[in-house]
Amino acid sequence: QVQLVESGGGLVQPGGSLRLSCAASGITFSLYNRAWYRQAPGKQRELVARSTRGGSTNYADSVKGRFTISRDNAKNTVNLEMNSLKPEDTAVYYCNANFGILDYWGQGTQVTVSS
Repeated sequence: QVQLVESGGGLVQPGGSLRLSCAASGITFSLYNRAWYRQAPGKQRELVARSTRGGSTNYADSVKGRFTISRDNAKNTVNLEMNSLKPEDTAVYYCNANFGILDYWGQGTQVTVSS
């Protein structure tokens, strides 16, 4: 059974930082395209950052220069380092692993940016 479990969310002040982590069981992350999505209240889920099997990365324009996606093969995790957080980054953040028709999601972790 495949499970993706996110952690690291919480409440942070504007300008602060958080590091999200997604731990996978049942799959080897390095064999999949990995991504972080987010969904704010009343909005559609949107792609935040993606890291492909081939090693390329891409980011939503709104987070470029502030967020960094990375993976730890030894721990079988994918991480999202978030800096200079803004109130508009507030959302539930979801981890995704995808390859062809295989598509797995975590349950999400809440990130709230507020003073």
